[in-house]
Amino acid sequence: MAAEFDSARFRHVLGHLPTGVVVVTGLNSVGEPFGITIGSFVSVSLEPPLVGFFPGLQSRSWPAIAEGKRFCANILSSAQADECWRFAKEPQEGGANRFDGLQWTKSANGMPVLPNSIGWIDCSIQSVTEAGDHWFVLGRVDHLHTTDSADEAMVFYKGKVAGVETSQ
Repeated sequence: MAAEFDSARFRHVLGHLPTGVVVVTGLNSVGEPFGITIGSFVSVSLEPPLVGFFPGLQSRSWPAIAEGKRFCANILSSAQADECWRFAKEPQEGGANRFDGLQWTKSANGMPVLPNSIGWIDCSIQSVTEAGDHWFVLGRVDHLHTTDSADEAMVFYKGKVAGVETSQ
C-alpha cells in the first residue's frame, strides 16, 4: 500500500519530535579535520556501549570522516548555533575549512573536539549500512566526557535550534 503523504508532510510531522544536536568530527586519511551536524544521534546499546547516527548518502563530509575509521560526537549547547550551522551545510570546496578560526582540541582518540561543547563521545566505526536516503553508522564508544557547563543542550525542533530547559 502506498503512503498517503509526501516527504514534505513526513518531515513536517517528524519535526515536532525534538532531537539532540551533535557535530560528528573526524580526520580523513591524511589527517585533515572534517565535521558534520547531526540531528539523529542515538544511544543504541549499553553492553557493549554503542551509538548511532544517520548522515545523508549525498554527504561529502561523511566519506572523509569514515576514512579515519573513528569519529567524535560533540554535544552542542544551545549557545553554539554558529557551530551548528557552520557544519550543517555541505562546503563548496573541501570540508577542512569549516575548522578555520576554531581552537579545537583532540579527544582521547585524536579526533577534533569543538570548543564549548558540553560533552563528547569518542567512537570507533563498527559498521555502516545503507538505510533509505541515509547511512546508518554504528559506533563503539571508546571514551566519553562531559563538562561542568551549566549550558542547556541544543535540540532541533520544527526546523530550528533551541535549548532544553531543565528544572532543578
